[in-house]
Amino acid sequence: MLQKFNKHSFIKPEKSPIFYGYIIAIVGTLGVVASMPGQTIGVSTFTDPVKDALGLNRDQFSHAYLIGTLLSSLLLGQAGKWFDKYGARWLSLIATISLAISLGLCASSEIIKNKLNILFHTNHWIIPFSIMVVLFFLIRFTGQGVLTMSSRNMIMKWFDEYRGRVNAVRSILVSLAFSISPLWISLLIDNKGWQQAWLFMCFAVVVMAVIIYFFYRDNPENHGLLPDGRKKSKTENNHNKKEYRQFSLKEALKTRAFWSYSLTISFYSFFVTGFTFHVVSIFENAGYNKNDAVAIFLPISIISVILSLLGNVLADFVKLNYFLYTMLVGGLLASVGLIMLEDTLGIYLLVGGIGLLGGMFAVLNAITWPRFYGRKNLGAITGQLMRLLVLGSALAPSLFSLSKTFLGNYQVIGIISIVALIIVAIGSIKVANPQER
Repeated sequence: MLQKFNKHSFIKPEKSPIFYGYIIAIVGTLGVVASMPGQTIGVSTFTDPVKDALGLNRDQFSHAYLIGTLLSSLLLGQAGKWFDKYGARWLSLIATISLAISLGLCASSEIIKNKLNILFHTNHWIIPFSIMVVLFFLIRFTGQGVLTMSSRNMIMKWFDEYRGRVNAVRSILVSLAFSISPLWISLLIDNKGWQQAWLFMCFAVVVMAVIIYFFYRDNPENHGLLPDGRKKSKTENNHNKKEYRQFSLKEALKTRAFWSYSLTISFYSFFVTGFTFHVVSIFENAGYNKNDAVAIFLPISIISVILSLLGNVLADFVKLNYFLYTMLVGGLLASVGLIMLEDTLGIYLLVGGIGLLGGMFAVLNAITWPRFYGRKNLGAITGQLMRLLVLGSALAPSLFSLSKTFLGNYQVIGIISIVALIIVAIGSIKVANPQER
């Protein structure tokens, strides 16, 4: 049945007047953008109006987010295996439909709370708390997890030599879309209310589901095509073809490269999520005001976009080790900047460090895995990476908050980060692409 579904379509990639991989790059990028309601940046704007409407305080709302996100991380490994078994088109369609339903439930959360209060004859906070745990689990798993992973992996499967250049464009478009999302979501909430804002995103995700049905495709070979739009040639010598060993998940987990790269990439998720959640408090603790805190994101975005563009283009020609070491340096700079934030130098280090982290993240998070481990089990391997990413983003807000609550500052997070990065850096010395061994 699934094979019939995957083959059925009015659109035939092999008959496209242009290489269908470029269409895949466009719709796959739209898929990643459509995951925004499940991303941290898409959730954070709803915090104040939703917690107030449901009768939760900030800690209760944050803990619901933590638990829901942690639960979603437990299933992402399995979701990666589903990607390998069923393909990007089927998995993305199911994830998008599920995300749309989840957003509809989010818009109805206050109604659901009132119905349950009447049913159980109580007005206890545990009811809205439990509702938000379930809803956060659903939107984080389907949006941030499955839809992001399957859309990005699909693009990477259609390109090989041009993978970095295509990812450069994808990264810039996603960064721009995500960076402006808090503004229009905030305006939508102010003008129409948080319920209507979630319903609007629900409708947008439904439109994305239609796009996925018609345009998403899995491997180019399924349609008689080759990655990058290469032409099959009978005279091509076998030794000139780039042959990849297709690693299984078990084999990939045994390589040092997997842990060096995945832990470094996951540090970005941890540090930036925690920093973003508490940015106003972090800056106020260092003697700055709210405007100073918000203003820091513009230079960070500029640095990240420039480095992402440059890095993705160069990634087609140079070893990824250089980007790994650059990302580790960025993490160290950001951590030192967090410790020294009361000094002007600390701000520059923080901006430069997070900018480096973001630029290199856009390169390594997409390109590393098909280049190192092949395309056959890409879903299972990246599913394990997504589990670490989501775990880091779930733990960060609480750990940053605990540092402030018990120690009165955020410097200890910087110190812990430096120690962790040094350990990863030592383990990453001379780490090699597993394909070269």
